Amino acid sequence: MSRQYYIAGNWKMHKTRAEAAGLAQALVSQLQDGKHKYLVAPSFTALETVGAVVKGSNILLGAQDVAAEEQGAHTGEVSVLQLKDVGVQVVILGHSERRHTYKEDDALINKKVKLALKHGLDVILCVGETLEEREAGQAEVVCESQTIWGLSGVSAADLARVTIAYEPVWAIGTGKTATPEDADAIHAYIRKVIGRLYGEDAAKNICIQYGGSVKPDNAAQLMAKENIDGALVGGASLKAETFVPIAKFA
Repeated sequence: MSRQYYIAGNWKMHKTRAEAAGLAQALVSQLQDGKHKYLVAPSFTALETVGAVVKGSNILLGAQDVAAEEQGAHTGEVSVLQLKDVGVQVVILGHSERRHTYKEDDALINKKVKLALKHGLDVILCVGETLEEREAGQAEVVCESQTIWGLSGVSAADLARVTIAYEPVWAIGTGKTATPEDADAIHAYIRKVIGRLYGEDAAKNICIQYGGSVKPDNAAQLMAKENIDGALVGGASLKAETFVPIAKFA
């Protein structure tokens, strides 16, 4: 299996530049012997600061979103050109908070995915169902639809630069966690969808992270599952003492 474990920290709307630099420095020193692929995604205001700290290390610099347009009259937005200018390598798109709080639909997310890939950025595409959808037996349908829509018009060559993150919306900050079995079942299903769209090799090679209350005490059980290839970590990524044990799960 050629898939590499990929552990990403989404810092969301936390940390001043000084705090962000401190955390990044701790991670650079504590993860330098780490065996997996790592990413941190600070707020836009801290990207340049954190980028300078992680430069030359084994930690990638990620952004939490990008505008759907390349440039222009879009007050409050940040363009792909501006992200590249500060050294961003990866962008997280379709996060449940963007979908549900900020009402981003599949078409907008797909536009962002294609724009990011066109400009040479890697993408983490987030998919996942709400509690209502899960209870209605719709988890697979929702994840399938978000995956198909999100990747619409993405070539097989570009797919190599896409990671999918499954984040059940009901397990984010709620105290509920998908069991490793629940999560693996959806990951396996998403892998099947990729196989249908792009063929068996693509399905085998695509990295699918799990996101939703990943902590030091459940990371190893999640990662042990056949179809779980990493984690998109929220709250636990805000301190080195909780992120490092996840990043170095045994």
